[in-house]
Amino acid sequence: MRLIQFSDREGARRVGIVNGTNIQVLSEVATMRELALLAVRSGNGLERQAQLLNGNRLEDYAAILKEQRILAPLDHEDPAHCLVSGAGVTHLGSASTRDKMHRKIDGEDMAKTDTMRMFEWGLEGGRPGAGKVGVQPEWFYKGDGGVVVAPGQPFPCPDFALDAGEEPELVGLYVIDDEGCPRRLGFAIGNEFSDHVMERRNYLYQAHSKLRHCSFGPELLVGAPPAHLVGMTRIRRNGRVIWEQEFLAGQDNMCHSIENLEYHHFKYNRFLRAGDVHVHYMGAANLSFASGVRTQQGDSFEISIPDFGEPLVNGIEKIETRFGIGGVKAL
Repeated sequence: MRLIQFSDREGARRVGIVNGTNIQVLSEVATMRELALLAVRSGNGLERQAQLLNGNRLEDYAAILKEQRILAPLDHEDPAHCLVSGAGVTHLGSASTRDKMHRKIDGEDMAKTDTMRMFEWGLEGGRPGAGKVGVQPEWFYKGDGGVVVAPGQPFPCPDFALDAGEEPELVGLYVIDDEGCPRRLGFAIGNEFSDHVMERRNYLYQAHSKLRHCSFGPELLVGAPPAHLVGMTRIRRNGRVIWEQEFLAGQDNMCHSIENLEYHHFKYNRFLRAGDVHVHYMGAANLSFASGVRTQQGDSFEISIPDFGEPLVNGIEKIETRFGIGGVKAL
C-alpha cells in the first residue's frame, strides 16, 4: 500500500490511498501522524487502519500533483517536534565518492581516509544479524520539520552556499507512540539536498554542508521496501536532461542493515519523546557532483523508484540570508 498527504481544493488536509490514477480519501483523520497514532491505539497495523477508514470519496491524483497540493507524506503540526537526520557511508557508491572528496595526497602515497575506514567498518560489522547490535554508522543532523520542502516545490538555496546538489536516498518515516516506542510507518524516496563543495574543502565541514533543506515523497510505501531497488536520478535544465544515472538502494545494496541504522538513531533516549516524528535518511549510492555536474538556479531534480510510485521532483531557487555579520544584539 502507498499513502499520500495532500490538501483538497478547500485547503483542508487529507490522507489518501494511492489506487492507480485515483486517491481514495480517508475519513476521520487529516494527517498521516493522526492515522499512525490511531492505528497504534487501536491495535492495528497502518495498512489495516487505512483500509478501515477508506471512504467513498475519490480525488484525481494527477490534479493533486499538477495543482501542487501534494504534501510531504509525514509531518508534525509543530515543526520543532519533527527531527530530520541521516546516516552516511552506507552504500558502496557513496563510499567511493566521499573517499575521492576527502582524500589527501601525502607525497606519492594516497592515505586511507576516515570515510573509507568507516565504510570498511560497516562491511565488517554493519549487518550482524537479527537482534544483534552492529557497528554504528556516520550520523548527521539536517534540521527540524521546517527544512522539509514539499514534493514539487523548489529547494531554497542560501546565498552563502557553494553548491546545491542532490542525494537520492531511501527515507525511513517514524512516529513515537504513547509509550515512547518508535513506530516505523514505512519508507519514501528522498532527496537529501547538500553542499558538496563545502564538504570537499574539509570533511569537518560536513555538518555545515548538511544544514540545507530536503524533500521526500510524494508517496509513503507502507512496511519494508524490497531488498533490491533500482532508481534513476535526472537533472533538467530549461526542460532538457543534462545528467542522469541509475542508483541502487535497498538493504541488499547497503553495508548496514536497516535495523542497525534504526538502532543507532533511536538508542538515544532524547529521540523517544511520545508524539514526535522522525525522518531518517538512509544514505545515497551516487550523486551528480561526482560526475562534475554543478547545478544552478532553475534546475530541476527528478528521483524515481518504480516501487514508490510517482517520482520526487524539486527545483532550486536562490534566497537571501536574513542574518548578517554583527546581527547578534546584546540585551
